[in-house]
Amino acid sequence: MLRGIHLTLALALGAGAATVGAAAPVPRPPGDGPSARPSGPAGEPSAGPFGGQVGATIKDADGRTVGMLRIAGTDSDKPRVVVVVRDLTPGQHAFHIHAKGVCDPKAVDPATGSPFASAGPHFDLDSEAHPYHSGDLPDLMVGQDGTGRAALVTDRFRVQQLFDADGSSVVIHALSDNHANIPDRYRSGKDPAGPDAETLKAGDSGRRVACGVIER
Repeated sequence: MLRGIHLTLALALGAGAATVGAAAPVPRPPGDGPSARPSGPAGEPSAGPFGGQVGATIKDADGRTVGMLRIAGTDSDKPRVVVVVRDLTPGQHAFHIHAKGVCDPKAVDPATGSPFASAGPHFDLDSEAHPYHSGDLPDLMVGQDGTGRAALVTDRFRVQQLFDADGSSVVIHALSDNHANIPDRYRSGKDPAGPDAETLKAGDSGRRVACGVIER
């Protein structure tokens, strides 16, 4: 099964597609354990079919593996991002890079009750660019069978920038991101009242349902 999901990701990366959408059934992501990562000489992790790319194993709040992420690129390249998931609620899910490489399901946001508060806010290289963050990505569409796949290219960051002092992570949310399309509830009379803090922070994307630390 590990080989199957690696093949799915490798094909998407190789094609260089910039697509987002629901996918045909995807092999179950691998669980934890020695077989979850190929090894090279002297037990060192090998590059496997992804060369020198980076990625994450995405887990839900119960510790179950629900997906895998791969990011390919160098400091001179626009990163290519591929994600495959399964066992998620059908529909659109916000899908972001977050500012800290810590995925603790017991770290609950006191304001929202959401797990994975340890991942911090959205990854952002320019705090003045709201409501667009560097880590904002297109919504992930999950089909009725609970599976989804997306492949995209972004110019908002380079791979090396994800490895600052506190690292980074990928987070999947319960709801879709409104991507700065201001909901009707903010309109007052003829003039929009403007987005509130919750929309500026996460685009009304709801609880964090899964998280993965991005690693080399």
